[in-house]
Amino acid sequence: MGPRLLLAVCLILLVLGCVVQGSHLPQNDEPASPALLTKVQESLSSYWDSAKAAAQGLYNNTYLTAVDEKIRDMYSKSTAAMTTYASIVTDQLLTLLKGDP
Repeated sequence: MGPRLLLAVCLILLVLGCVVQGSHLPQNDEPASPALLTKVQESLSSYWDSAKAAAQGLYNNTYLTAVDEKIRDMYSKSTAAMTTYASIVTDQLLTLLKGDP
């Protein structure tokens, strides 16, 4: 047997084995009960709410106005600098693409 034929036979046997193995599973025609879905949704919602409350509590406990002011100042200075450098780079690119008259 050639290696391609052997590979094809193995793949066919593998597919047939998967089909046969899957056919023994019982079929549930009715969807999952809405009560179960509701319980899962409520539990996930409660976990999310408790995690959100814990994060908010940590934020409120560690909030420092001086640090907040420094962060805001650093953000405004850095955005001003980036705006300046971005306009310089844009101007240089346009000059390169247009060429000098």
